[in-house]
Amino acid sequence: MPIKFADIVWPMTTRYWLANARVPACLLADAAALAAPLDAEGVVKADLLIDGGKLARVEQSERGHNDDIEYVDLGGRQVWPTLIDIHTHLDKGHTVERSPNIDGTFQNARLAAAADRPNWTAPDLRRRIDFGLRCAYAYGVSAIRTHIDTYHESAERSWQVLREMREEWKGRVDLQAVALCPIDLLEDEFGDRVAAIVAQSSGLLGGVTRASIGNHGAPLGNIDALLDRVFSLAIRHDLNVDLHVDETHDPAAATLPFVARAAMRHGYQGRVVCGHCCSLAMQPEAEIDRTLDLVAEAEIAIVTLPTVNMYLQDRTKGRTPRWRGVTVVQEMLRRGIPVAAAGDNCRDSFYAYGDHDVLDTFRQAVRIIHLDHPLSGVPALVGATPAAIGEFAGQRSGHGRLAIGAPARVVVFNARSINEIVSRTQSDRVVIDRGERLRVKAPDYSELWEEVRDPAMAHL
Repeated sequence: MPIKFADIVWPMTTRYWLANARVPACLLADAAALAAPLDAEGVVKADLLIDGGKLARVEQSERGHNDDIEYVDLGGRQVWPTLIDIHTHLDKGHTVERSPNIDGTFQNARLAAAADRPNWTAPDLRRRIDFGLRCAYAYGVSAIRTHIDTYHESAERSWQVLREMREEWKGRVDLQAVALCPIDLLEDEFGDRVAAIVAQSSGLLGGVTRASIGNHGAPLGNIDALLDRVFSLAIRHDLNVDLHVDETHDPAAATLPFVARAAMRHGYQGRVVCGHCCSLAMQPEAEIDRTLDLVAEAEIAIVTLPTVNMYLQDRTKGRTPRWRGVTVVQEMLRRGIPVAAAGDNCRDSFYAYGDHDVLDTFRQAVRIIHLDHPLSGVPALVGATPAAIGEFAGQRSGHGRLAIGAPARVVVFNARSINEIVSRTQSDRVVIDRGERLRVKAPDYSELWEEVRDPAMAHL
């Protein structure tokens, strides 16, 4: 009889084998060294030795073990590294009931967020960010890059909270941060102020390639000058760049080529990430090809946000949307452009749903973008690829890939195939952090209810 997941006895020791496992080769730091055959989904059979909180060995399952180390038979279930959310907005999270989007459109998402921003006191930010991090940690997310709304009245406060939360969560969830505001706000001395805050916080310089008073549309007349200002600030402070780009169905919104040319103009190849890039999918094929040529030459990494883009894009009251909102992911992957999938917003005006679960993002990305038939290689979009994009503590961090000598951060799923992972929510997954099974669960929503009823409570 197959081993039932509920019957597996998890080890209490610090040295044990996770045996008879299946691991996607794209999530192994050195799959070639294992020299194991791949199945149709690009998965290998392997045994993983956990020793002193680290991944000590990865061997073919068929070899067997002549040692006295405790042996946990997983019955052929999938083992992945803990995952990475490379694009989130923790400072906006869980405000949907306090400041809802009245119609689900991008315009009203932006207005609702701006209306709620005065409520973002330090205690309010701490409460909601901590809630989001506890959700992510319980689901097996070990690294997050969050964009932080950075405006005149809130910049120092929000970044101070970010630095405090990053220190509190160090060792559980590694936290990166990106400054976020429309790039035209960085033209004057505020740009110098933002860059200094980001540099002090070991963050990334970011922004939105639209005007501060409008939505994404045709490139601003001074887009080259604005991007030169962004890259000049980045160079002065030695900051990587992460931008929100063309988050609209309007084909006239085409700032991605400008970003690529600016990156090359300033010698920033390989140091730029662009998120969304939705309008690219609405442009003629020849224009798509020209843009992707530039993106590849500039070595820009792309982050697709499938759940949020499908929620916001092509939304008109009383009309069924005609497209899925996402960028041309498959075409990018064929060209070797690094592409990651991420969760983006969570229960705020830009996306009313979500739970900081990157596995849910992965499962929806497969369906929305048709990243299947075959499924091989696709887990890299939430593992190895964002690990490389985010440079999360190097190759041996244990984030997003299984590497010998790295901390043993793994997730065991009650599934033998990637198909089964996509098909079921995996609410019974087991998360192991540095060799020890996590016993924590996602926090209860009731922790947020008092704040929702009375925003004035946020200062308490």
